[in-house]
Amino acid sequence: MSDNTKKTKPAKKAAAKKKPATKKAVAAKKAGAVKVTSKKAATAKPILNGVPDIRRFFYKNETPIYFMSATNFNLLGADEWIKGFKFICNIECFGGLHPNVFSPKNEMPHDEFESIEDINNYLLQHPEVQSYIQSRKKGGKAGKVLFLMFNEKTEKLAKKLGLEVIFPSAKMRTFMDNKVNTNRIAEKAGVPCVPNVLTRVKSYKHLCEVSKKLGKDLVIQTPFGDSGHTTFFISNEEEYKKYAEEIEQEDEVKVMKRINCRGSAIEACVTRHGTIVAPLMTELVGFKELTPYKGGWCGNEIFPDAFNPEIRQKALKFTQQFGDQLRKEGYKGYFELDFLIDQDNGEMYLGELNPRVTGASSITNHAVFALADAPLYLFHILEYMDVDYELDVKEINARWAKQENVDTWSQLIVKHTEDTIEYVTAAPGSGIWRMFDNGHIQFDRMDTHRRAVESENEAFFLRITQKGDYLYDGADLGILVSRGRMMTKDFKLTARAKNWITAIRSQYASQLIEDKREQPALIGSLTK
Repeated sequence: MSDNTKKTKPAKKAAAKKKPATKKAVAAKKAGAVKVTSKKAATAKPILNGVPDIRRFFYKNETPIYFMSATNFNLLGADEWIKGFKFICNIECFGGLHPNVFSPKNEMPHDEFESIEDINNYLLQHPEVQSYIQSRKKGGKAGKVLFLMFNEKTEKLAKKLGLEVIFPSAKMRTFMDNKVNTNRIAEKAGVPCVPNVLTRVKSYKHLCEVSKKLGKDLVIQTPFGDSGHTTFFISNEEEYKKYAEEIEQEDEVKVMKRINCRGSAIEACVTRHGTIVAPLMTELVGFKELTPYKGGWCGNEIFPDAFNPEIRQKALKFTQQFGDQLRKEGYKGYFELDFLIDQDNGEMYLGELNPRVTGASSITNHAVFALADAPLYLFHILEYMDVDYELDVKEINARWAKQENVDTWSQLIVKHTEDTIEYVTAAPGSGIWRMFDNGHIQFDRMDTHRRAVESENEAFFLRITQKGDYLYDGADLGILVSRGRMMTKDFKLTARAKNWITAIRSQYASQLIEDKREQPALIGSLTK
């Protein structure tokens, strides 16, 4: 029984029996020498007051914390902010040179990977990974783990190793990741969506009936999909027939009016003190030089005055409203929203929700505003640490909204765009590459940090596809990150961007597989 619940004898005329304070007691009180009489008071959790305390807390952290995924791309640099933070990856992007990346040296027999979840489940069952986690236990505890993607099996495997998954449950994330459910959450939050109807589609004729008010140019999204794989643009029956099977197998899809829009992305974090919102970024979408997927995400830019003040204010307001609704739904932590900006009338609509860290997280967390305070993921992790804290979210959002706190960066997600299967015989290394005036590039130096890029003639390349891997339609070759913009004002690739894409592709050598072996089952991006 604790001190707070112990029964005590009734006080008998306590006031009358109270002894006068001695001179020694008075002096001790004045000096601040207060005796602790409660176990609760003696073990009270420290309260962190503001960003400086939070930064110091993580610099002194003793809890093992891991990010486990195919690569360490999404949380690049987290090990520099958090003592004891390690990456556990299936793909060794840095060839063993990154001091805080652990990858199993020996491949364990496994089923063919069909998703990032499969990769994480494989890692959690790998003896080398298990031994590594066991060796780093502190106070008998294995620590905490973040994933880009995970499912209920991942949760069970992590729990078996004593790891705490520091994200909302897989069940909740799956529910919110459903584009139909996202739409309904947005409605409750008062965040506008593109005019749409949520419905089952049985045929093209049925589609025309249920979407009559939306016009003939439509966009259909199935509940789940990655980087444009399940977003279909339909204006006639011929286009519909191409995707009829995928559309008609769903119980419900989102049918939208097709608008003339530009994509944008914004990341945020639901905390106990409110929703922290990072600046709005532009998105690179559907460029054939980068991705085979029409409507597929292939990069981001962040730069001052990327959008006019009205658009930025709307994005901040809508993201806070959405984050507050997520909190009501029981969600906490990191999330990303895609907004669509109608070029004809200036209206802003919600595109989709990613309830996790994303492919845009690297660019968000390395911009000046984040480095001056703390990366957004730090506030996410803080929600899952056993510590109380105070934070003025309104003040942070106001500071991050100032354009002088934003510097200019671009990232390009380079995919294999040919419908071929090829065996890779040579691949460029991760690190800093330099471009010469003639458009050719050369490896300049090894670095694990993109901020080591000094000018627009340099770029940080994170290699994903390595020598000995296979290329297939949509496979990720790697990520290019550079200072400056990679798109023009009218959202086309700059000449510099095209030069970098061509140059980095030229560093790969491969052999065409003539027998047309079956394409690997893993589709989509390893980054988002």
